[in-house]
Amino acid sequence: MTRLQDKVVLVTGAAGAVGQAVAAAIKREGGTVIASDLRQGSGIDHPLDVTSEADWQSVLDAIDRAHGGLDGLVNAAGIAFLGSVEDTDYPSWRRVLAVNLDGTFLGCKHAMPLLKRRGGSIVNLSSVSGIVGGHNLAAYNASKGGVRLLTKSVALHGARFKPPVRCNSVHPAFLEGPMVEDILAQTGRPDVARSQLARDIPLGRLGDPSEVAELCVYLLSDESRFVTGAEFAIDGGLTAR
Repeated sequence: MTRLQDKVVLVTGAAGAVGQAVAAAIKREGGTVIASDLRQGSGIDHPLDVTSEADWQSVLDAIDRAHGGLDGLVNAAGIAFLGSVEDTDYPSWRRVLAVNLDGTFLGCKHAMPLLKRRGGSIVNLSSVSGIVGGHNLAAYNASKGGVRLLTKSVALHGARFKPPVRCNSVHPAFLEGPMVEDILAQTGRPDVARSQLARDIPLGRLGDPSEVAELCVYLLSDESRFVTGAEFAIDGGLTAR
């Protein structure tokens, strides 16, 4: 499999369910993965706090020295917090916005000089919660909605370069993995909440991170060379209603 042959791709949140799946898919397709995460451990090439501008600069400097450029960036780092606008305390609001939106901004900003040398693709992980609202997802909705519109701005900026830097957003419904398990635990009735989530999705189940990873491979590859500024719902039909 060589859809990403010779492409160097930085993945943030690579210790998470989606990040791991994306990294594995890139490797399978012949790409070189630079895996980063706040949590150091097996399979992580660089520790990276996505809210730290200094961390971003350090990681990208190291990639520049090792590879002379960058072909792709997947902003997959993210956190969730369950709470209405009244229930969400300000520190929690700031933390969710800092990781999900500020982290994506910093990645797009600081990776751009490397990406525009030979053209490239940015994939920003948003959510269906960046398209539709939830009464108890105030901070998460705001952060992922911000990622959606930031992506379009970055895409229009990147289209001005020759070769261009493309940028698209991916909007999954709830996926199997630790983030959803944490959200379900916050409800106090995880089994009931899981059943409700599945019922809300027309295909009747939660998504799998590997399904999101396949979409990311397409957006990173030259197959999607005429695709930029777009939003891709991968949600089992949730937003079709």
